[in-house]
Amino acid sequence: MRRPAAYAVALLLALTLTGCAADVEPTGGPADPAETARHSQQESARTDPSGESDRRPAGPPSSYSDWALGATPLPLRPDGFGEMRPTPPELVERRFVTTDLLPPPVDGRFHSTIGPVTPAIRRRMGKTWSPACPVGLDGLRYLTVSFRGFDGLAHTGELVVAAGEAEEVVSVFAALFRAGFPIEEMRLPTTADLDAHPTGDGNNTAGLVCRPMRGGTSWSAHAYGLAVDINPFNNPYQKGDVVLPELASSYLDRGWQRPGMVQPGSVAVREFARIGWSWGGAWSTLKDYQHFTATGL
Repeated sequence: MRRPAAYAVALLLALTLTGCAADVEPTGGPADPAETARHSQQESARTDPSGESDRRPAGPPSSYSDWALGATPLPLRPDGFGEMRPTPPELVERRFVTTDLLPPPVDGRFHSTIGPVTPAIRRRMGKTWSPACPVGLDGLRYLTVSFRGFDGLAHTGELVVAAGEAEEVVSVFAALFRAGFPIEEMRLPTTADLDAHPTGDGNNTAGLVCRPMRGGTSWSAHAYGLAVDINPFNNPYQKGDVVLPELASSYLDRGWQRPGMVQPGSVAVREFARIGWSWGGAWSTLKDYQHFTATGL
């Protein structure tokens, strides 16, 4: 994946999510994600019971998108979002190689862990959580799950969700992996994401971010760890003239099926419905094709 130097320093793409009010971030340097995943004392490990490897070769480099992600800040609108612009030709059929921040599964199979939000993980989360948020750290769990990238390979992702939903969320991602549903990246949102100037090309699959609902003052389901956004660029949010991510308008054409899109009746919709979650793509007053929620909000 092509990434500018500033992006590499931050390690993180700007998300479509916006954070809660600024708070004091704990001191101390970030922990190595691989060490965090290996040494979480309360983690529970699982392996795909089928025993079958799902690892497939990557496609040819010429088939990947030629776009420098995060390199072009957008002018800000009065509402704080970036200026909504047509999707660049390079992103109309989006496909990038996943950059591994955690070690990928060496056997190409599905693996997962469920563990507490340790102090090291908490430091990495930065302003995406604070004591003012509606759920405490003991009510959250840090997950790692295997996912299939747009490069066809198995990778390891991470997200934080509500403790009571952790097992079920893992089961959904196991089903997505078996179905070969592609996910571009899955990593913890951090302060760098919240503070970044919008570029409108982010595509991170994520769970907890302590923020209000868009256009409201009540807490979002994300603030409780009760929502997950999947491939936001491939599955944008739309209400009126607002499209998020701001460059993703091409993907509002849901009749043109492209990899990574969530469609009615698709595996993602079926699997989240199985655990009692609903899909924002079925809403009538707005469309939030990326959004799955346990609360209906």
